[in-house]
Amino acid sequence: MSDKIKSNFRTWIEIDYRAAKKNYKIFRKLVWPKIKIWSVVKSNAYGHGLTAFSRMVADAGVDGFCVDSVVEGLRLRREGIKKPILVLGPTLLNRLGEAAVNDIAVSVSGIDSLKSLLHSKNQPHFHLKIDTGMHRQGIYLEDLSKVIKILNPRPHILNSRLTGIYTHFASAKDLNYPTYTEQQFQKFQKSARFLERMGYKNLVRHCAATGATLIDKKYHLDAVRLGIGLYGLWPSRELLAQLGGKIHLQPVLSWRTVVTEVKPLQEGDYVGYDLTERVRHPTKMAVLPVGYWHGYPRALSSIGEVLVSGQRAKVLGRVSMDLLTVDVTGLKCRPGDVATLLGSDGSEELCADEVAQKSGTTHYEFLTRLNPLIERIVT
Repeated sequence: MSDKIKSNFRTWIEIDYRAAKKNYKIFRKLVWPKIKIWSVVKSNAYGHGLTAFSRMVADAGVDGFCVDSVVEGLRLRREGIKKPILVLGPTLLNRLGEAAVNDIAVSVSGIDSLKSLLHSKNQPHFHLKIDTGMHRQGIYLEDLSKVIKILNPRPHILNSRLTGIYTHFASAKDLNYPTYTEQQFQKFQKSARFLERMGYKNLVRHCAATGATLIDKKYHLDAVRLGIGLYGLWPSRELLAQLGGKIHLQPVLSWRTVVTEVKPLQEGDYVGYDLTERVRHPTKMAVLPVGYWHGYPRALSSIGEVLVSGQRAKVLGRVSMDLLTVDVTGLKCRPGDVATLLGSDGSEELCADEVAQKSGTTHYEFLTRLNPLIERIVT
């Protein structure tokens, strides 16, 4: 670890370029060469840093990006990303012009949003989102005839603006339970065929996120949207158990901090707010300058672990807003040493799934809640 990093940051996040490139190559081999790979970088690239991660995978070879908002898309354009960008979330009417000017495609997931787009002065390219069973965003198959009636008087939409159609699977995370995913897929295929019969040909069709990409090649269609997989993580423990022996993804993100104090506790001393923990024997305690403000879950109070000198050290007492304390009894530890909150240290590793499960959530939520102000450093 660079002394410069330790001397300038109390906590930082490391983004491993080689791991990101490796994960991309794994997925590139899984899909046919003509199929596009879009990197899903919404929500600050799942906590990995929107610009840092996007630059890495753009260099690695991804074909485009999926973001949540026009704001995220504009940030990528300002950072020099020239590849296609698709907004997955809803777009406000006053952002449509910015999307059009900056060549950012948006999603249309309802009749009202379609009408709003068609009445805007500058109309961006857009993809129709079909609700095949997620029951969140999306147009139902039975309402596509209404969409056609709205679109047909506008031939320029037929020729250029409508460029894609997609859906999102609700549970494509287990090889043994494909029924609902297959039902959604058939509805989507029927939707795509209907639009083609109506004259809307050559639309980019996409339905597969990481899980569906891993489960079955028939879901790959024209493009796949890879989120959690490119970050080196699995969408579910089931898929890890089923495919982890063949596919070796490598986590991209590590989170580290520095030890700021080391001090002794006497038997019977209380630690932290509300006297939530009392040590039962003489204890050596280390103070770390991170807390729930930084994204370390308060739910890990008294049960979480960090890595110090390559070994696990238990969290003592309550996780505070900006500080937490850990038990380093028997470990080599002094102020200035590096502690690992997520990632590997020697032979020990703390993976995002383990930390998330212990705090009662998922690795998706845990990672996206990492404070965006923490410096992301590409290694």
